[in-house]
Amino acid sequence: MAEVRDLPRHPGESVTVSGWIDAIRVHARVAFLALRDGTGLVQGVVVRSEVPDELWALARSLTQEGSVELTGVVRPDERAPGGHEIAVSELALVGRSEEYPIQPKEHGVEFLLDHRHLWLRSSRQRAGLRVRAEVEQAIHDFLYERDFVRVDTPILTGAIGESAGTLFETDYFGQSAYLAQTGQLYLEAACPAFRKVYCFGPTFRAEKSKTRRHLTEFWMVEPEVAFADSDDNMALQEEFVCHLVRRVLERCGDELATLGRDTAVLEAVRPPFPRISYTEAVERLRESGSEIEWGRDLGAAEESAVSSWFDRPVFVYNYPAGAKAFYMKENPEEPRTVLCNDLLAPEGYGEIIGGSQREDDLERLVARIRADGLPEEAYGWYLDVRRFGTFPHSGFGLGLERTLSWIAGGSHVRELVPFPRLLNRLTP
Repeated sequence: MAEVRDLPRHPGESVTVSGWIDAIRVHARVAFLALRDGTGLVQGVVVRSEVPDELWALARSLTQEGSVELTGVVRPDERAPGGHEIAVSELALVGRSEEYPIQPKEHGVEFLLDHRHLWLRSSRQRAGLRVRAEVEQAIHDFLYERDFVRVDTPILTGAIGESAGTLFETDYFGQSAYLAQTGQLYLEAACPAFRKVYCFGPTFRAEKSKTRRHLTEFWMVEPEVAFADSDDNMALQEEFVCHLVRRVLERCGDELATLGRDTAVLEAVRPPFPRISYTEAVERLRESGSEIEWGRDLGAAEESAVSSWFDRPVFVYNYPAGAKAFYMKENPEEPRTVLCNDLLAPEGYGEIIGGSQREDDLERLVARIRADGLPEEAYGWYLDVRRFGTFPHSGFGLGLERTLSWIAGGSHVRELVPFPRLLNRLTP
């Protein structure tokens, strides 16, 4: 059995391929079968005068997404997908497809999401998910090559990582447990064992948001590095993002073309990334007419405005302590701020990374936990990291779907995850 991607190596040879009918055109004497096998597309050509009557009748009866097995000689044809076609001599129906719901016409988004299990087969969705797979592999390769150790952190936890208002709570044998918002706290505990660690998996936020940037379940990669400060952290993020973009440009050109992505924007992604403090960003925003007050976190509109000032991702650093999580280290030069950063993607895609230097002073960390009204007993194990050999360390979280949406030029993060979980959607 041959794969479509290998056909250019077999001109003039008879091969057998199996897959699904992506499209079909039948004329009086010729049927053109566009076959998709997961590795590519090939055109099978059935000529009425060259095949038995039963094979011709079968070819004429095929419908979109029926699965078939066909045999024939490979021949070059520049007009065909992939530059080759198959002159079909044998054809077998494997699985019939009756009244396939998704037709080559305009469908509403809700209809397509209801049929997401089938929508995945369309060309744009396949292209986006191939980009996703490449980026995921690039993430692992980048971190592995730099001696990071992957640590699998728990999905069920009793400790709040971000905001208590966005937790999914569940009963855990009589105790309250939450779906993890982040694996960061556990990574900090693993740092003294391995120095450089990361986790990569699903995270959950019960945000009642319907914007194009939000999902209730999304994937996040979170590296954590011992003896790294905030500047080291931003340098690693910059190298990381450049690596991911470069990998997609090198290996996903066909997919980006299918998605209609302007690659010139991606080609501009190179170091150094511009850096602007939160305070400076607020000043410039107010000068341009924004009503944002110092101390408030940047919203989507403010992030879009800031990113429009630059041609590549931009770091906004040192936010007010009150706008950020309890574990971020106090800025010694301006105690009302913390040593943190957001990385904003250009073109209005907003934050794709949030990172910080962690508070390594036990007393200050306890004070922040108490000030935020968090249950101190739930963080006893976390505070032990400071009690027994505390150390400076930093880390960040990259949201996979937001990053992919920017790289692929997507209009909504839901198209870059196989089965999106949204405020009003739990199926399929």
